Amino acid sequence: MVSRTSPLHLVMVAVVGAGAGWLLEVLLTASGRPIVIPSISLAISLFVIAAVLVVLAVPIYRSSRGLRRKRVNPFYALRVVVLAQASSFSGALLGGGTLAIAFYLLSRTVSPGSGSITASFVVSGGAVGLLVAGLVAEYLCTLPPDDDDSSSANPMDPQGAA
Repeated sequence: MVSRTSPLHLVMVAVVGAGAGWLLEVLLTASGRPIVIPSISLAISLFVIAAVLVVLAVPIYRSSRGLRRKRVNPFYALRVVVLAQASSFSGALLGGGTLAIAFYLLSRTVSPGSGSITASFVVSGGAVGLLVAGLVAEYLCTLPPDDDDSSSANPMDPQGAA
């Protein structure tokens, strides 16, 4: 059984991404190399991946809730859940890193241009979108709670006796 993604782990990954993004920019600037500025195409790619992830999780949700008669392959469901968790962590890492890049660009005395700062914030939004899509897909892949039907309970079971 796959456990749910912990919000604390996502926050920790985002902090690591922010630290790595800030450190990368500082080291590149100190060495006289051009800094990293994320591209808008990255943001578009992240939004597309997020949408595909949710679309992949919908059949599992329908099958597990009885809205669809056809069963879903359990290996397919497991792959979608693992992809959802990986997307959540990737979104947290990229979101933290690109936010750090955006704030690094804002902290400079000589601004590289509003397009660079805007691109960093847009990519951060795409990363957060991927994170949210991963969490939504993970939720869609959960099984509903079992109905506690007292008529099917074993009368000899000490846990069932009240």
